[in-house]
Amino acid sequence: MNRARKIAVVVSLAVLVLAMVGSFMTRGAMEHLPFLHAQKAGWGGTAVPHGIVDQRPWRTAETLAALAVSAEEREFAREAERLADHEVDQAFAQSLRQASAETRELKGEALTLQRRVTELQQTVKEDQARIAALTPKGGSGGDGTTASGSEPGVEGDDLEIAKAQLGLDQDELSDSMEDLARKSGDQRIKIQQELSAREAAMKKYDAQVSGDSGQTAVISAGRYNTLAGQISAWWAQRSRSQLIGQAEQLARADVAALTADRTRLAAEAKTAEANAAVAKASGESSSDRVKELQRMAARQNILSIINDRLGAQQQLVTLYVRWGKQVELQHKMVLHLILQSLIWIAAIFLLTMLAGWALELALDRMSQDRRQRQTLRTILNLGTQLIGLLLVLLVIFGTPEQMPTILGLVTAGLTVVFQDFILAFCGWFVLMGRNGIRVGDWVEIDGVGGEVVKVGLFRTWLLETGNWTANGHPTGRRVSFLNGFAIRGKYFNFSTAGQWMWDEIKVSIPAGVQVYPLIEKIREVTVKATEADAKMAEEEWKRVTHEEGLPRFSATPSVDMRPAGAGVDIVVRYVTRAGVRLATRNRLFGTVVGLMLGAPEEGEKNEAGAETIPQPTKEAK
Repeated sequence: MNRARKIAVVVSLAVLVLAMVGSFMTRGAMEHLPFLHAQKAGWGGTAVPHGIVDQRPWRTAETLAALAVSAEEREFAREAERLADHEVDQAFAQSLRQASAETRELKGEALTLQRRVTELQQTVKEDQARIAALTPKGGSGGDGTTASGSEPGVEGDDLEIAKAQLGLDQDELSDSMEDLARKSGDQRIKIQQELSAREAAMKKYDAQVSGDSGQTAVISAGRYNTLAGQISAWWAQRSRSQLIGQAEQLARADVAALTADRTRLAAEAKTAEANAAVAKASGESSSDRVKELQRMAARQNILSIINDRLGAQQQLVTLYVRWGKQVELQHKMVLHLILQSLIWIAAIFLLTMLAGWALELALDRMSQDRRQRQTLRTILNLGTQLIGLLLVLLVIFGTPEQMPTILGLVTAGLTVVFQDFILAFCGWFVLMGRNGIRVGDWVEIDGVGGEVVKVGLFRTWLLETGNWTANGHPTGRRVSFLNGFAIRGKYFNFSTAGQWMWDEIKVSIPAGVQVYPLIEKIREVTVKATEADAKMAEEEWKRVTHEEGLPRFSATPSVDMRPAGAGVDIVVRYVTRAGVRLATRNRLFGTVVGLMLGAPEEGEKNEAGAETIPQPTKEAK
């Protein structure tokens, strides 16, 4: 490993470690309910307060409703949203009542602002009275005319001025009241603003919510027809179950807090009643008595609101418990589907192994050639394993959505890259066919002749012996060819077991020798020498060509005469085995030469007047 590669490895490891640490530190950013972890700091999931009134019940129900998948879950979600919405509305009402019931002693700038607010309120009342006085009793038309049809005059201008003045005074009053609330700590204005924002958000949410109730749990779980989808749904349900459990804990905490508030307010109410009784007995003034009764009424009203909120939170707790049980039931459904998918995968593996074993047994009974059997066994094992793997992948991932496009692109790419191997694989089937080649055949491929020693799935091996015109002696070299030659090329194969071939010898006869008697002698000798081979060759050729009766061709030798410059050339053509071709040729050459040496000269005759053929001398023999 050189220096550059070492630096690259170190940098990659550093980036990996930093990314893993950063991912762990920022894990809180992906939480669905980050406001449940307000006590955490940093990247752990700090909750950002949304206002004075706690709206977590609604945000919890809204978040969980978006995660509901079945009709049963959506029913629970709608009920949770209704209860949470009611609880938050009551929380706003309680906050407004409590803010109104609070009494504060104003000092300094707050007291000045209070006086300014009082003055502006009186000014607004005077503006409203002036507008009422300037407004005609019959009203005005839409075009600015009065009810009697007369054009607006000076009084109409004064009315418009009064309305503009009223708007300015109301704006100033609103600003002063906000300043007073900020200085005095009065939260009623902020609470009212939050309430207005919530009402607007709820209107928008109601407009976006669809009325689709979804599918039942069984049908919804049945949509996950692949193992990958089922595992994903299982993890999603597990996360949803945890979120529902967190929402239940939040609702229980709110129940405990509201119960404590109710107990405290009830104790304060009893104490206030006791103090009121004592004050009444001691002769308390009427104004103080009225204020005390108002405070008691406000306290009772707040206590009633708390009881209402407590009931809503208790119902939310019960609802979240039921929702969690529904998710657990769906969890079991998906687990059942996962087990079914695993059963299918195990069955596919088992069937693949059994099918491979059965095909091997059938192959052993059908084929007797050991090498061919081994080749076919490899093909069958590979084929069954590929089919099994494909079925397992379909069970895990299912059929791709763009299956035709994917198959087209993959097929085109594989065809271009592996075209030679594809042709070789297809050529193997051609070679294994009826007109193919077998181990031991003598073939010629691309000009190389030899004996076939192995026919593989992609390659064919020959023991080189030269082409059919050579002597047929092995050279000791193994030659390998891709099986594609069986499709896009050509090859020669002896079609008979005897490897029969036509061979010929040529002899030059000088001038002055009687040719015709010599030709007949050569013909007789050649027929006698090749009679057995010719008969066997004819029988094998007939079997190969599947003819009935006599074959169309004959293996009888032929002797032809051709003119030459100083005499005549005799060509003898005969059938012989490829392996003994040279031996047969040498034997016939010897016989023909002997006949030539004993042939009579032209015009030479015996005593009977016939031409004589002298016997060959000892040296000639």
